[in-house]
Amino acid sequence: MSLVQAALQADSDTFDQIPIINLQNASDPDPPIRRALGQAVRDACINVGFLYGAPPSPSQALTVTSFLPVRNHGIPDQTIQRALSASKAFFSLPLEHKMQLDIRKSANFKGYNPVLSSNNDPASAGDLHEGFEFGWEQLLPTPHDDKHAHDGPMAGANVWPSDVPGFRDAVLAYYHAAVELGRTLFPLFALALDLPEHFFDDKTQNAAAIMRVLHYPPQTGPVDDRVIGIGAHTDFECFTILWQEPGIQALQVLNAHNQWVDAPPLPGTLVVNLGDQFARWTNDVFKSTVHRAINRSGVRRYSIPLFFGTDYDVELEPIPSCVSAERLPKYEVVTAGDYVKERLKATYGH
Repeated sequence: MSLVQAALQADSDTFDQIPIINLQNASDPDPPIRRALGQAVRDACINVGFLYGAPPSPSQALTVTSFLPVRNHGIPDQTIQRALSASKAFFSLPLEHKMQLDIRKSANFKGYNPVLSSNNDPASAGDLHEGFEFGWEQLLPTPHDDKHAHDGPMAGANVWPSDVPGFRDAVLAYYHAAVELGRTLFPLFALALDLPEHFFDDKTQNAAAIMRVLHYPPQTGPVDDRVIGIGAHTDFECFTILWQEPGIQALQVLNAHNQWVDAPPLPGTLVVNLGDQFARWTNDVFKSTVHRAINRSGVRRYSIPLFFGTDYDVELEPIPSCVSAERLPKYEVVTAGDYVKERLKATYGH
């Protein structure tokens, strides 16, 4: 079945759970084994747009050796915990301290956004979370970084708090580990699209990835769906790698029947969901699925999403195999940087 035929069939189907895919064979030397994994990824991307990436055993949870053994780079639990601890320390600062890094002061949307300052769903009254946003930066700062040479509309430096010792190093360590993990996913997406495994290499050279650390206060009192943790939305980039705090259900995914399907944190997994850049590249063959988060757990919730996009100067033209007489091109061709910046403007209102 062609990609277009599979997408047309999926348009009339729906899902009631998020698939779990074991990615341990991603670097298997046998091409048919890698293609079989690509087929599983393809099914998840066409039918759901969300998946759990699972390691082969709980003892190897959250390491790239078990999650995606392509490059033998890990995301050890201590890296996650350091980023989480640094995030908690930052969010515990007085508001006036955090507001010194207000994201609205930054032309490239880097820094802090307070509770209710963003609005991902125009029908809502604001997102009940606070966050801190940053992009690529070398762990050891240098005067010039070639990876920023083509940032275009997203050009500009990160900003960092001066009153949380170790914050920058802790969250950047997780950022770099997640970027390496993201790079290992692109060959699987290429196989899923019947493309050469290295099709995306020249389009993802400069780590156009944005990371946020997020704090969701507990939502108590009368239920008001106009104000939730983060309103219904799609992500802007190619895909998102999400760490969720264990034991707290908040993330929900919308299926074709307009039913919200829970996507709880599962031990030893990270959530991967597709974003708008892949939807535009694939002419909606790959789903950029609407999702939201509601924290009614009664306790604070933290999460860390890494939004991995194509290089900002890449034009998002539909892949030829995703277009046919029955499925004409759906989107105007734009560069990735222009698209991301316009979506951020709409979210933050500036």
